[in-house]
Order: sequence, then structure tokens, then C-alpha cells
Amino acid sequence: MPLDEDKYPQDTGRRRFVKGVVGSAALASVSAAGGAAITTATNRSGAGGGATEFIGIENTAGPAPRGMPIVPIRINDDNELEGIWPEVSEVQSGGGTVTVAEQDVGGTTYSSTWFQYCGVQQYPTVRPDLEADNRFVAEPGTYEWMSDMEKGQPLTVDDFSDYQNWGNGIGRDGLGKPAMGKWRQNEEGRPLPIQVIRSPEVPKMAAGEGKYSEIPSDVRSFIDAATEQSFLAYLDKCTHFCCVPQGFKTTADAGAEDAVYCQCHQSVYDPFSPVKKQFVALPRPEE
Repeated sequence: MPLDEDKYPQDTGRRRFVKGVVGSAALASVSAAGGAAITTATNRSGAGGGATEFIGIENTAGPAPRGMPIVPIRINDDNELEGIWPEVSEVQSGGGTVTVAEQDVGGTTYSSTWFQYCGVQQYPTVRPDLEADNRFVAEPGTYEWMSDMEKGQPLTVDDFSDYQNWGNGIGRDGLGKPAMGKWRQNEEGRPLPIQVIRSPEVPKMAAGEGKYSEIPSDVRSFIDAATEQSFLAYLDKCTHFCCVPQGFKTTADAGAEDAVYCQCHQSVYDPFSPVKKQFVALPRPEE
């Protein structure tokens, strides 16, 4: 089964920091409020970790402890899909200066710490101040409709023109059209795995229509601001054991025919059930 190699990072000669953050997070007794996300790990073990509140797609089955974080989207002038990277600033913490990337999205503080788990915190491309190409680019292989696309080709609105009736023989047709991709291309480090879905359900979630009326108002406000033209995206890293999930509408196993399925340990995620959760973000390597 295709486990992601980031579970077992190569030896770089740098002092390992993952073990250290577990103890430091416990001792810090941080909360999700204010600057807690930057106060825990500004020491030799790394930078920029701590208690983090995020909005993600809900884990509904399997061993995963929480959902996967949503990536806010914009569409550029060339009709290409881009992930929004938070605004970069410097703050004073623990007697020093720490670089952070965060901004208000629909009343929620969206931060780069949302993505600091499961080895992603070691990617140079998750560093707050690293300039990268934020376009979503194709990663063919999972979906037949992407077979004619080149790896690294930007995903565009036109690629999803049939999203209102698209189907692949799994689950319900017309629920949405998915694509596998990468985000934040930069020669210094590997891009981040993402999945994007264009679905008629996305604007309904933002508006709280019908069954979506039970979504809390602050989460709906975030969804409204983080989506565009019915597109929704999330970091494609299972929170259980760091695998890259097989994807949306890829199997009927475990009741995942209209959901996101992780093939490694059968965790299931519902992309149409956004939830606000908290976790302890792992610190990045010292910069």
C-alpha cells in the first residue's frame, strides 16, 4: 500500500525535532487562543508549532483522529486554480522574532500551521516566508479523466466544466468532479499534495441550505470566503498515519463511494462536512 515516504524522513544531519515537540507541547499547556500557535516551539527543537485551531473536512470513519485542513482557493486571470498562502509577518515571542503566515479568511484565522503535521512541517514549502508557485497543478494517475493531462499542468476552471453531471461509476453522479494535484512548487523543496473538488454542494454549504443549516455560522463564513466558483480544496494528508489518501469517489469500500477514502487504514472523510478542530502543530526545523 502506498504509504507516503515523509513518514520516514531521510537523515539530514539536522537534530531531529519531532520527538522534542511532544514534550514541549505538553509542558507549554498552550491554548488555541491568540498567539499560542507560535509560543510553544521557538527553541532548539524547531519553530512555529503549538496548539492550532483549523477548519477541515470531517473524518467520519476509520482511525484518523481529525479531518484534513481546507486550503482557501482563488482563481487567477488565466482561469487557473490557486491556493491562497497566508500573509507573512513577524511577531515577538519568547524574547525573539518569529515569522508567521496567517490572515483572516471569513472571520477565521487561517495559518500555515494548519499544514504542520505528518512530515509536512519539514517541507521547505511550508515555511511561512518561502515564495512559491501557488497554482494547483495536475498529478494524474487516480482519475481516468486526467489521463491526457501532463504532470505539473495547471488546473483550470475549464477542466471541470462538466462537474454538475460528472460521474465515474462510483457513488452518485453529479456530486462533483475531483482532481489530484500539487501546491506550492519551489526548487527548494517538494510541493504539498492537495485534492480539489468542484461540486454543486459547495455553495450550498456556504449558504447553509437544507442539510447544511447545521454547520456553525463561523464555519459557513469561512467556507464562503475560502471557495470560489464551487471549488473546494484540502491538504491531501491523512491525519492518522501520514498517507496520501486515494481520493474522492475512488471506491465503495467502507461506505466511501461519495467521500474521500484513505486506502492505508480505511479512514473516510466527508468533503461536504466542514468542521472546526484543534491539534498540536509540529514545529518546522529552525530557520
